[in-house]
Amino acid sequence: MKVVSSARSPLALPAAVALAVLALLAMLAAGAPRADAATGVSTIAEALRRGPVYVDPAASGQLSAADARALQEKIENADKPLFVAVLPAGHPTEDLFTDLRAATGVTGLYAIRLGERFDARADSSVLPRTAVRNLVDSVEGESDATAQLNDFTDRALANMGGSAPASWSSSGGGGGVSTAGLVTAGVVLVAGGAGAYTLVRRNRRRHTEEQRAALERLRVVVDEDITAFGEELDRLDFHPSEPGADDAMRADYERALDAYDRAKSAMAAANRPEGVRPVTEALEDGRFCLARLAARRERRPLPERRPPCFFDPRHGPSATDAAWTPPGGSPREVPVCAADATRLADGRDPVIREVDSDYGRRPYWEAGPAYGPWAGGYFGGGLLPGLLIGTMLGGMMAAPSYGTDYGTGYGDFGGYEGGDVSGADFDTGDFGGFGDGGGLGGGDFGGGGDFGGGF
Repeated sequence: MKVVSSARSPLALPAAVALAVLALLAMLAAGAPRADAATGVSTIAEALRRGPVYVDPAASGQLSAADARALQEKIENADKPLFVAVLPAGHPTEDLFTDLRAATGVTGLYAIRLGERFDARADSSVLPRTAVRNLVDSVEGESDATAQLNDFTDRALANMGGSAPASWSSSGGGGGVSTAGLVTAGVVLVAGGAGAYTLVRRNRRRHTEEQRAALERLRVVVDEDITAFGEELDRLDFHPSEPGADDAMRADYERALDAYDRAKSAMAAANRPEGVRPVTEALEDGRFCLARLAARRERRPLPERRPPCFFDPRHGPSATDAAWTPPGGSPREVPVCAADATRLADGRDPVIREVDSDYGRRPYWEAGPAYGPWAGGYFGGGLLPGLLIGTMLGGMMAAPSYGTDYGTGYGDFGGYEGGDVSGADFDTGDFGGFGDGGGLGGGDFGGGGDFGGGF
């Protein structure tokens, strides 16, 4: 929008406002969920680029215009790249998700209600495969489309990353700003400039103090981790010149020692909570090197690279995945060490890492947001959000302010972030979700050429 010159006619501003209002009304009309469009993938994608909800004309009985509009507003208000399409049962399903993702061209979470069936896929930068599968499972069997889509949306918005695509606000997301609004905002900014500057300085100082306090609490836990790893190195009792030692063993040992030194150096350099992620990354790598060294010394097959035990990363690399349900949460598969796997199989509780919190000693996933970078170093960006769905830490990490306050410690995914326009530039293997029965199936989901495994 052009800036209005001071020499412009007094009638120009009302005229500009009128034009802006007309343009805004046109954009709002264009961005509303449409129920009269064709059902081709390109048409669906075009609608989703303008707004988050598309209802096929033949499926309008599943989701009313009012319900679709309410769902759209919920997604837009959350500022998340969630796309919802409601299609009739007879819609073609071959490569539907990947074709729709390519045609829309936006990194995000795509959910489709097709007749009575429901499924979803997401780029891992927005939501990892495990998390998508858990969310789809949580609404499976809900026959009412409105309830199912709202339940899925509520849970997805609380856990997914990224921001809404800019095309929603520019093409009908209701994000337009009138000239009168800009003028009013300018007056307010000028009038309150001095006060705003003082407030910013005060908030910045408070923010710095909060980060420092969080780091000091976190430092205790990280120092315990470093000490535990150092003790493991001492117990190893390996000497590079001992009988039977070969170059591969010595390389594993040297890498473990280097990881120990990296962890100590990174902790000494950390000045905010996100600075601990390199520490736990180094410790995870060091423990994997020790596991390889132990296997070589005992002439066992080398272990595969797996994440640490979810319940306490000090247990070392996990041996398998096991079902676990946090209090009040939904079941999910988590990596566990052999000892905790046995405990769970016997109906006993695993040995959980507890840390200090404002509520006393608690499992780390219930202790506060500063533990996100700590856990992210152990488990990596793509895995952690799915493991933490429904926990206190998972909910905090999903909050928009988390990245500013504690860094992206759990989710440095690289490439396009949620809401970015990537066009067809995405890895179909990285665009995942359910894909193992029960959902929509389809040629790109591992369900053969059908849409729902057996239908």
